[in-house]
Amino acid sequence: MIVKTVNFVKSSGKWQECPEPTIPEYAFIGRSNVGKSSLINAIMNHKDLAKTSQTPAKTQLINHFLVNENWYLTDLPGYGYAKVSKSLRKDFEKLITNYILNRKNLVNLFVLVDIRHTPQKIDLEFMEWCGENGVPFSIVFTKQDKLKPGAADRNVEVYKTKLLETWEDLPDIYITSAEKKMGGDEILKFIEKTNAYLVKNKVKFS
Repeated sequence: MIVKTVNFVKSSGKWQECPEPTIPEYAFIGRSNVGKSSLINAIMNHKDLAKTSQTPAKTQLINHFLVNENWYLTDLPGYGYAKVSKSLRKDFEKLITNYILNRKNLVNLFVLVDIRHTPQKIDLEFMEWCGENGVPFSIVFTKQDKLKPGAADRNVEVYKTKLLETWEDLPDIYITSAEKKMGGDEILKFIEKTNAYLVKNKVKFS
């Protein structure tokens, strides 16, 4: 898929305020500091589309972008912030879960994971929650450039092994680097293929 146009639509503090759910939507989520904004900017080939910040928890709203006039890319608030108050963290979590469970046109959730770390409890629990609630998701490993190729592959294998302790099948997995603009094409191919399937099968959301 070639990204011809991408436009910021709106920021929403409640899922009910999101744009009308008439076209396919693909959301990106991950823990604080996982490199979400950088990856979105790299995939969209746009330097500062999603705001990157040295302060984790900068994305406190649901941000919608219209891509090629026919699908939404959604930048969700992260989960598991260390540096925000408990009540604020609860608000984020409520916003995220309400959005994920109620957004009729949400086709896929891309869950971002830092490839440098061993499987983290908070990520595994979030994926478990997605599975229990029938939310389709893919795992996107970020910051591949920060490791030697062999180490990156090993870490992904460790992750797969951990997931297979509780999952029968693994979700789609993408390995990316915003720095090297690597892996984004595969994500766009998946979106293009899925959108074509939805059109062919005349899937309507509203």
